[in-house]
Amino acid sequence: MRVKIHHEGTNILVILFVVLLAINVPVYLLCRECPAAYISTLAVSAVFYMLVVNFFRSPKRHFKGDPDNVVVSSADGKVVALEEVYEPEYLKCKCIQLSVFMSVFNVHANWFPVDGKVIYSTHHAGRFLAAYLPKSSTENERSTVVIRTPHGQDILMRQIAGAVAKRIVTYAEPGDDASIEDHMGFIKFGSRIDLYLPLGTEILVKLHDTTQGGVTPVARLKPGNTNATKND
Repeated sequence: MRVKIHHEGTNILVILFVVLLAINVPVYLLCRECPAAYISTLAVSAVFYMLVVNFFRSPKRHFKGDPDNVVVSSADGKVVALEEVYEPEYLKCKCIQLSVFMSVFNVHANWFPVDGKVIYSTHHAGRFLAAYLPKSSTENERSTVVIRTPHGQDILMRQIAGAVAKRIVTYAEPGDDASIEDHMGFIKFGSRIDLYLPLGTEILVKLHDTTQGGVTPVARLKPGNTNATKND
């Protein structure tokens, strides 16, 4: 099966291939009398390269259910937070925070969690703490996007850089149409996605569950149950 590579990884993979080639050719020339040395180097290089290829895969996914009032995971990974919190940046009210942590072994493309319209998008500079730590939500490098569903519910999605991740890419801009089958961004290496949902939302996952971006339903919004839209 042909592997599609996300455009965010194309240059990195080309440069990495050249670097590994520059390492392996001299090792081969210098160690031809010791095959174990260059075979080991080649094997390690191949495994490392394939891990990076896996990271930058760009799968095309289709949600098979009815998307109405459904919140779909924005990322591949593991649920690491599920609690009631106060969201201070945009919603300014109590919400349910649902967080998914992406390891370096996960695809790092990020999907829109709901269909709707992007009404807010901004980037914040910050630290690079381990993304699974609770304080990474407010202290790390991050981008915040708010999508308004067709029923008027505002869903806040936050991309958070981790200890290894050094670049967040956010495609969503205010006025864009959002679809759960579209990529809204990409985070390079280990990182996390936070979703902030209205209180009363039916949660369909639990802590430590594994999710698949664009496919796994993680919550169901209650009709008429909306966050206060205080920024209009």
